[in-house]
Amino acid sequence: MPKLYDYTGVIHFHSEYSYDGRIPMSEIVEAARENNLDFLMLTDHSTLEARREGFEGWHGDTLLIVGQEIAPRFNHYLAFGIDDPIVVDENEESEPQAYIDEVRKKGGIGFISHPDHQGTEMFHVKHFPWLDWTVSGYAGMGIWDFMTDWQFSLKGYLSALFSYFFPAYVLRGPKEVTLNRWDSLNQNNKVVGIGELDNHDTVEKFFGLNFKIFPFRKAFKFGRTHLLTEMPLVKDNKKDQETLLAALKNGRAYIAMEYFRKAKGFSFVVTDGSRESTMGDEFLLDRQAVLKVELPGKGKIRVVRDGNLFGEEIGRVMKCNIEKKGIYRVEVYLKVLGKYRPWIFSNPVYVR
Repeated sequence: MPKLYDYTGVIHFHSEYSYDGRIPMSEIVEAARENNLDFLMLTDHSTLEARREGFEGWHGDTLLIVGQEIAPRFNHYLAFGIDDPIVVDENEESEPQAYIDEVRKKGGIGFISHPDHQGTEMFHVKHFPWLDWTVSGYAGMGIWDFMTDWQFSLKGYLSALFSYFFPAYVLRGPKEVTLNRWDSLNQNNKVVGIGELDNHDTVEKFFGLNFKIFPFRKAFKFGRTHLLTEMPLVKDNKKDQETLLAALKNGRAYIAMEYFRKAKGFSFVVTDGSRESTMGDEFLLDRQAVLKVELPGKGKIRVVRDGNLFGEEIGRVMKCNIEKKGIYRVEVYLKVLGKYRPWIFSNPVYVR
C-alpha cells in the first residue's frame, strides 16, 4: 500500500449564507486556522453563495470546499462536487431519491445527514431525522454528529449549563441505532461514515443572558473527519478538492473528537505480510491475515466485525488474527477523569 497522507477537517457547518447562520466566512476561516484544520467542507442551506463570493479555495493552510445541505422538513442530505445548488422547500417534505439522483447526475457525491437527530423539546429544537431508508445511490452517511450528540444532554437547566461550558464531557459518541444501521447497510454496499459538526454559532437567551452555541473557535475541536490520501495536497484548488473528495468517496476516513487529544497517527490495517489494506479498502482473504490498530496514545480499542464485538484491548497497539471474511471497523475510547470517552471511529476494511 502506498504512503498515505492524513488530513484533518470538518464536514457540515453553516455560515451567514444560511438562513439560520450568522458568522462571516472570514471569521470561520480564521477559526479553522487557529485550530490547524487542513480542510473545511461548508454546507449552507440550498446555496453555493460562498463559492460565488470567491471563498472557495485555499486560505493559508486551510482548503475550503463549498457544498450544500439539501434540507426539506426531513431527510437532510449533504452534497459536494456540484456546480449549481439544489433548492427544496425547507418547510415541506420532498422525495429524497430525487435529489440523491440529481446530485449524482450533476457529478457530485452525497451523504445522508444526522440520520437519527432527535432535537430537544426543552429548548424548542425540532427533530430532523432521516426517514426514508429505501433510497440508494448515496455515498455515505453521518455516523456521529456533534450537535445531535450534544443536544441529547440538554435534560434540565443545570445540566444544560454544564453542557454548554463543558460539551466534551457530555458527548456519548455515535448513537447505537446509527452504528447498527451503518453496520447493516455495509453488508450489502459500501456506505462511507463521516463525522458532522452542524454548527451555526446561533445565539440563545438563557436566564436573560445571550449564549453563543458555539463559537467556531471552540466548535472546531469537535466532530472532525480525517481523510487519508495517496497524494499530498499541492495548494492547487481543483486538484486538491478532487484528491480529498476521492478519499472521502472511497471511505479512507476516520472520525475523531479531538478536544482531549489529537487523533493523527491513528492507523488501522489488515495485512498478510505481502498485501495491506486500510479503511475503505477491500482485502481478499486467501490465507491468515492480521488486523493491526495503532494509536497516538493509550486507549480502549474495540474491533467490530459485522456489527458484533470481535475483540477489545487497552493500549496503544492491538493485533488480532483474521481467519474469516467480514466488515471490520474500529472504535477507540480515551480515558479522561476516570471515564472512557468516545475518541476515534474508523471506516471499515471489507474482508472478502
